[in-house]
Amino acid sequence: MISLCFATAIGAKAEEVISLALPVKCQPGLTCFLQNYVDHDVSDKARDYRCGGRSYDGHDGTDIRIPNLEMQRQGIAVLAAAPGRVIGTRNDMEDVSVRTAGKAAIAGKECGNGAVIEHEGGWRTQYCHMAKGSVRINAGDQVTTGQPIGLVGLSGDTEFFHLHFTVRHRGKIVDPFAYGAAENSCGGGRSIWAASLGEQMQYRPREIIDYGFAGIAPTMELVESGEIGKYSVSSASDALVAYVRAIGLQAGDQLSLAVQGPGGVSLSATGLPALDRDKAQFLVIAGKKRTEATWPAGRYTATYRVTRDGAEVLRKTFDVEPRLR
Repeated sequence: MISLCFATAIGAKAEEVISLALPVKCQPGLTCFLQNYVDHDVSDKARDYRCGGRSYDGHDGTDIRIPNLEMQRQGIAVLAAAPGRVIGTRNDMEDVSVRTAGKAAIAGKECGNGAVIEHEGGWRTQYCHMAKGSVRINAGDQVTTGQPIGLVGLSGDTEFFHLHFTVRHRGKIVDPFAYGAAENSCGGGRSIWAASLGEQMQYRPREIIDYGFAGIAPTMELVESGEIGKYSVSSASDALVAYVRAIGLQAGDQLSLAVQGPGGVSLSATGLPALDRDKAQFLVIAGKKRTEATWPAGRYTATYRVTRDGAEVLRKTFDVEPRLR
């Protein structure tokens, strides 16, 4: 990630390790998710601080994503992670996926709309991909921990709504999950996130970010936009389909999604062969079209499983009762 470039300067004080608050107003694991971590591999490959695959080559920050466009439109605040002085901002780039805009259009401005804040002890934090016109601070402003500075957006070099959060100490990239980690270590170093965040920042090799039932066959576009929520299941729905979107899936993982109707009757099941490569995100659906006048009354249950080498590594069970129509 190319930085916003700004000039320096807080006077030197006794060096202390910074403590970081969550830079997005959300609940990790519920309303936001950790998509990518800092890349610790010095080659053209990538690995996160736990030697997992939740990163990509050269990634210099932590990506905190929100699930969909509908949530983004509600306005998800980006917050200052620590007190300091703003040394630069950008606020005029469009919220457009780089898949649409193209790399040339954002060259040299990969951070998109963003800000850099300088803190005591040689620390800096950078906030990228904020929404156009949402940045509410300017160079020279003093900010406090938790102060809103903008909104999560889609500007710059990104394909999904998230905050790219970078930490630097005296010009060097720091992984806030693994400060001081020895080179090539797995799980080394220590977290510099505020202790109050506790398990919210726990490492999860894989994670479910969307699940539910719909009265039509869900697509990735419908799920990412949040529009899938408009197609709830009624007794007269043309279809009854369960869906799960997960991130961090790994090559070799096997996925299944089974749906049972009232009384435990099997309705549909999807079983996939082992993944041939890591997946940043992956959508699985299972269901069927209605063949009777209405769906039989009762509760429908879906079970999503990810197994690896015969062992279950992720599981989610959820249900729905079609509303009468």
